[in-house]
Amino acid sequence: MELYLKALGSIVAFSGFAGLTVGNLIMLLVGFILLYLAIGKGFEPLLLVPIAFGCVLVNLPLSGIMEHGGFLKYLSYGTEHEIYPVIIFMGIGALTDFGPLLANPITFLLGAAAQLGVFIAVVGAMALGFTIQEAAAIGIIGGADGPTAIYLTMKLAPHLLGAVAVAAYSYMSLVPLIQPPMIRLCTTKKDRGIKMAQLRPVSRTERILFPIIATVSCGLLLPAAVPLIGLLMFGNLLRECGCTERLNHAAQNEILNTVTIFLGITVGATMEAKTFLTPNTLKIIALGLIAFASSTVGGCLFGQVMKVLSGGKINPMIGAAGVSAVPMAARVVQREVQREFPGTYLLMHAMGPNVAGVIGTAVAAGAMLTLLTA
Repeated sequence: MELYLKALGSIVAFSGFAGLTVGNLIMLLVGFILLYLAIGKGFEPLLLVPIAFGCVLVNLPLSGIMEHGGFLKYLSYGTEHEIYPVIIFMGIGALTDFGPLLANPITFLLGAAAQLGVFIAVVGAMALGFTIQEAAAIGIIGGADGPTAIYLTMKLAPHLLGAVAVAAYSYMSLVPLIQPPMIRLCTTKKDRGIKMAQLRPVSRTERILFPIIATVSCGLLLPAAVPLIGLLMFGNLLRECGCTERLNHAAQNEILNTVTIFLGITVGATMEAKTFLTPNTLKIIALGLIAFASSTVGGCLFGQVMKVLSGGKINPMIGAAGVSAVPMAARVVQREVQREFPGTYLLMHAMGPNVAGVIGTAVAAGAMLTLLTA
């Protein structure tokens, strides 16, 4: 009996229960809540399920899964060395139709206006005592672009990767929850009911030339943005050129899905209690929310300007899609207009600023890298 109790005690001593802390319990609860939001509420499950499960895995004590030699430690190499974010951009380019942006190029301005939150968060972060490099990494959360946030943070403030990545991806997932109140705040019911004219057809030549010209132009102006913009445009060229269907299919499906799993689960693995539960993390999450809300407001307010300049032909709601959460933000705009005006369709109009937002956030990241690493 004594031997049995001794063996049982040894099992308990080496079990995860022996290393379980209050912090681990809090983070496990956070992981469960994120899983509920993803599975139960449908908040971007493709992003949130891997992140949430990574959070659960890393907070099970004594597993060694994120220590030297652990599985997730090796898997994190692609996140820590900006491999996954760049490949994700290729997949986004392959999935995304740039036609609405080319059909109405003025929506580029809405994508630029929706970067407002980035710069508000940079100023706010510096006011809270972060360095300019850390502030830039925090500010990019306002673009609602997880891959860009990871890319910039690893270049400027790698010690903040966990908090920045989790904030960026969490707010991307919660676009359907955060954006509607901001849209209603900045627009009237009459504004939201504006019907926009059908977009012009975009020729195949335009579709092929655009990614090539954009890559070369951006590469010459902002070399630091080439990895993101270049792979985004490469993915789009695979989509549009018409002679690389197998590669386009792989970029859209197998490659993108695999890398999304790896990126999501390793982002979640940065949520270990001992490093995540700090005052700075709370500040970053709060600043990220302010940045994202401000970007939505910035896009809507500039949409109001364009409404006036166009003589009431532009629905200012599409400005909210200027953040880079593609196509989530555009779908939110469509759902909002359908809620009040079932006969009004804005999805393709909203895709113009949505694509512009992806490009705008990558350009903003490239500009910050150029200025802060020169």
